[in-house]
Amino acid sequence: MASNTTLHSDTISEVTAREKDLTGLDQPRKGGPTAQAQKHAGEPLSGDAISAINRGEKNVTFEDAPVQGGPTAFAQSAASSSNRTPKLDSSTISSVTDAEKRLTGDDDPVRGGPTAQAQKHAGEPINRQNIHDITEGEKRVPGDAPVKGGPTATAQSELTRSRN
Repeated sequence: MASNTTLHSDTISEVTAREKDLTGLDQPRKGGPTAQAQKHAGEPLSGDAISAINRGEKNVTFEDAPVQGGPTAFAQSAASSSNRTPKLDSSTISSVTDAEKRLTGDDDPVRGGPTAQAQKHAGEPINRQNIHDITEGEKRVPGDAPVKGGPTATAQSELTRSRN
């Protein structure tokens, strides 16, 4: 499973909180989900890390299946949420604007240009339609064709990066 989420202190703290909910104890148990998560600290929240957290959960619940809302369920949810389709968020729109500025040499976006097209789709998942619209906007920029490293390429790059 590819994941952009890393097992960092916030993630491990949430695993600990859910372990405490399961056990009713103030401290994590030796060999439990927190201990297993700590062994993978700084690593991607991969299938191996989730399996380790699950083994730790089994050590404290003595159940074969993960508990709904427990440490394993949290880890699975965190991993899957990091693999969602990227959106045209403020960061991506800002990158499109920067690419447009490099093309035009002007600080102001072109009316109906790539930035305007990206803003029309703000918050939406990056898809074929909004990339097409950004490309159409890029055609309004002098040169009349998408440019390597330009606004369209920037949006496509964001989509590609999220899939790797």
